[in-house]
Amino acid sequence: MSKIVISGYYGFTNAGDEAMLAAMIEALSELDPDVNITVISGDPKDTTARHGVGAVYRLNYPEIIKSLAKCDLLISGGGSLLQDVTSDRSLYYYLSIMMLAKRLGKPVMLYGQGIGPVRGAMAQGAMRYIGNMVDLITVRDQGSRDELKALGVVKPPVYVTADPVLAMHPVDKHFGRQILRNYDYEGASPLIGISAREWRDWSHYKNVLAQLADHLCTAYGARVVFLPMQYPEDLTVSRKIAQRMKSPYVVLEEEFTTYELLSLVGNLDILIGIRLHALIFAAVMQVPMIGISYDPKVDRFLETLGDRHVGTLQSVTVENLLEKFKTVWQNDGCKQAMRAQIDHLRGKAFANAELALELIGGFKAGR
Repeated sequence: MSKIVISGYYGFTNAGDEAMLAAMIEALSELDPDVNITVISGDPKDTTARHGVGAVYRLNYPEIIKSLAKCDLLISGGGSLLQDVTSDRSLYYYLSIMMLAKRLGKPVMLYGQGIGPVRGAMAQGAMRYIGNMVDLITVRDQGSRDELKALGVVKPPVYVTADPVLAMHPVDKHFGRQILRNYDYEGASPLIGISAREWRDWSHYKNVLAQLADHLCTAYGARVVFLPMQYPEDLTVSRKIAQRMKSPYVVLEEEFTTYELLSLVGNLDILIGIRLHALIFAAVMQVPMIGISYDPKVDRFLETLGDRHVGTLQSVTVENLLEKFKTVWQNDGCKQAMRAQIDHLRGKAFANAELALELIGGFKAGR
């Protein structure tokens, strides 16, 4: 039985991060049904209930050390953990867990991560020092590989794969239809989803999204639904945008599981997203998407699909969004090209788990 400890931003009701954890567990368990997984979490009880795995509290270092001492591999898993834009404290935290594992003689893998930006001189030095101790790195895009090279992380093998969530299988749309039925939105067409996030209390993009939604309701008979990916934070920004609208709308008020959110997204005709994992959910469910950029990770993901964002939070316009909407709406050629690229990326995302288990096998053979 292989024993794996997974470190990441889990147990904080962020749908994207919980989806990454679900995707990792799903892929690793598919390859090795007997794998034993322990997650370092902000809420161990919630993580165990959601994902059916063991969990330890992220600041309980004695329990973390005990789990690492027994494991075959530490995975620093998914997302944009290694950056100092939103917080430099979190960067040092994740690096400290990696350092602990190495001190205990355990192999460490960065799993499908998005790297950077890392701007502070001290943070760059820490990344270079600890990053070069790591045994294997997979990153979700070429930009992350370039960031590692610029930081001087050159010793471990680095593979460009894809975001771990893309390895997930599409889910049944029935669950999403049931949720929409509660809002009298079942079967609404076209059904447009908006996934927004707050950013520095800026107003421009909120006004633009409200104006766009009103236009789509008037010109296309669309119905608009707001999907909060991080609960409850995204509820607030969704309401701010919705309250600027003149047309009817629905803000989904509940907290949903990864599979419920995937099912909801599967019922959309188009998703307009700021949150990266809302766009990734659309890709998993093969739903056309329109991305607005607030971070290079959004740009990088859209580029892997052969697409690009319609603007940043400060530059996006109603006109650009409408032009993009017309391009993807009922454009079968566009949809077929996207599906082919998503199938390709799904295989690359699954390679993250294959490489992790190969790493364990290599270390076990060498002991």
